[in-house]
Amino acid sequence: MKGSDGDTRGIGEKLRGERENKGLSVGDVVRETNISRRYITALEQEDFSQFPAETYILGFLRNYGEYLGLDIKKLTAQYRILKIQEQPVPMEQLLNKTPLTVTRIVIVSLITVAGIVLAGGAAYYFLFTPQNGLAESAATLRPSEYSFTEGMLERRFYEGDALIIPLAGNSYKVSLTGIADVVTITAPGKEIRLGLNNEAVADINGDGVAELKVNTVDYAQNRPEMGAQLRFELLIPSASSEQTMYDDGAAGDIPPLDTAAGVAHVIFNEANPYPFTIQAVFSNYCMFRWEIMREAVQQKRTERYYVKGEEQTIRAQNGIRIWLSNSSAVKLWAIGGGHNIPLEIGGTGEVVVEDIYWSHDGDGRYKLIQVRLEN
Repeated sequence: MKGSDGDTRGIGEKLRGERENKGLSVGDVVRETNISRRYITALEQEDFSQFPAETYILGFLRNYGEYLGLDIKKLTAQYRILKIQEQPVPMEQLLNKTPLTVTRIVIVSLITVAGIVLAGGAAYYFLFTPQNGLAESAATLRPSEYSFTEGMLERRFYEGDALIIPLAGNSYKVSLTGIADVVTITAPGKEIRLGLNNEAVADINGDGVAELKVNTVDYAQNRPEMGAQLRFELLIPSASSEQTMYDDGAAGDIPPLDTAAGVAHVIFNEANPYPFTIQAVFSNYCMFRWEIMREAVQQKRTERYYVKGEEQTIRAQNGIRIWLSNSSAVKLWAIGGGHNIPLEIGGTGEVVVEDIYWSHDGDGRYKLIQVRLEN
C-alpha cells in the first residue's frame, strides 16, 4: 500500500528496513524499547493477530516507530487505512450473478458512491481526529490495588492503580496518578515525576529513610490508555518480612572499621545501618560475581557473564563482596537511605575484588564502606 508520503512500502517493510538501515538486530530493539521479541516480529511481518487488542497494536507501533525515528502520524494513519481496506465484502454480493437492470445499476451505483463517501469520511476521521475512544474505555476500568510486602515488583499499571505497602504496623498507599509527558506517582507526602527509564527513591513513612525505589520501564507519552510498565523495589524489610534490621543492641555483630586489607572509602555515614542496594549497569562484556556477606543464613555465590545493556541489582542487609573481570565495563551505584552514590571501581581491563559493608566506629555511628581487596 502506498503511504501518503509517496512511500510504497508496507508498514512491516518500513519498520524492518529502517531497523536494518540503522544496523540494529531485533535483539537490540527488544533491549532498547522493552517490547517483547514476539511483538517486534509481528509488527515487521504485519501479523496483527498476535496482539490481544488494537490498543496494543497502536501503542507498540507508536513506540517502535518513535524509536526508529519514523513519522508516527503517517505510520499509524497507514495502519488505520489498511484496516479499513481489509473490511470483508458481503458474500451474497460476491455470489450475485443476476444481470442488473438499469434501475438496479443506478441503485448499486448510488450505494457504491455512498460507500466511498463513508469510507473517505472514516479515513478522514481516523487520520485527523484525536482518538479519545481508547482513553475513554481505559478511564472506565476500575483501579486495582496490589499488596507489596518485599523484594521487587514489575508490572503494567494504569492511572488509579496503587500499591499497598505495610511498614511497622501501618499501611501506606503509593498510586499512579498521571501519564502525560512524564509519569506521576503519588506517595504519602510526596509526588514523584519521572520520564522514561528514570528512577527515584521515596520515604513513604516519614522517618527520614527511603524505603521504596521506583523505575519507569516503559510508557507512551500522553497515552494513559496504554498504561506504564513500572518497577518497584523495597529498600528495607517490610512489616511482613522475616528479616530485621540491626538495633543498638546488635552493634557488636558488625565489625569495626579495618583498613588492613586495603584503603577504605566511606560511602554513607549514618546513625544506624539499614539494608542497601548495589546496582550494576553494563556497557560491555564482563564476568560479574557477587556474594552476600555477614548474613545469618549463608547465601550461595552467584556469577554471570553480562553483555552491553544488561543490569543487575543486589540487595544486602550487611555486606556484599563483588568480583568483576573488566572494571571499565560496568558502572556501580550504592543506593539506600535516600542516597544514590556512584562508586569508583578501577581502570580499563582491570580485575577488581571489593567488599562493601557496614562498619561502626568509636563515635557510635555507622559507615557503609568500600574496600579494595587483593585478587
